[in-house]
Amino acid sequence: MRILLTGATGLVGQGVLRECLRDAQVDQVIALGRHPSGQSHVKLTDVIVKDFGNLAGVEDSLHPIDACLYCAGAVPAGLPEAEFRHVTLDLTLHVARTLARLNPDMRFLYVSGAHAKKNSIVMPLRIKGETEEALSALPVKTVMLRPGGVQPLHGVRSPHTGMSALYAVAGPLMGLGTRFLPSLFTTTEALGRAMLKLARDPHPPAIVENARINELGA
Repeated sequence: MRILLTGATGLVGQGVLRECLRDAQVDQVIALGRHPSGQSHVKLTDVIVKDFGNLAGVEDSLHPIDACLYCAGAVPAGLPEAEFRHVTLDLTLHVARTLARLNPDMRFLYVSGAHAKKNSIVMPLRIKGETEEALSALPVKTVMLRPGGVQPLHGVRSPHTGMSALYAVAGPLMGLGTRFLPSLFTTTEALGRAMLKLARDPHPPAIVENARINELGA
């Protein structure tokens, strides 16, 4: 498979990238981002773009691909709703539409979040729900993954200083959560493995909740 990955420098994206590079069935990973992934591997190609809303200059590097693993996103804490909507909905949809045009047979896998729903009273969940609905209307096969708490493994760290410190303290507790509450917690490793299995599945489900992510990623 040829995989396009967004968000490779984020906590989830780092874990997904690791699993992509370890997977013998993945021939190439194109990491699309505003910054280099920070990784060096024979399978990996970084494609740097300043703005996900303007991909014209890099379109030649975005095809052919078999699947897009979309892990990019914004941390909602302290972010105005308009900005969170722009990053989560507008930019995601622009990238997805561009990739769908260039790769009509591809699969688009989007890391959403637990309880995402377009009529939620919680702003981030409402916008992620709207994003799911918009993506599902595209003329390509889409899969929405809804992880709960994600425990970083194998040296994965949040790029946000405050969040990194939080994960350092909460990580061991999240490990217990993954073991005893598999419907609520998962790991970066399980999420990456699940995405790759879904990318290969000829008939994947439209929505994959946290418990199923753990089953697929086991």
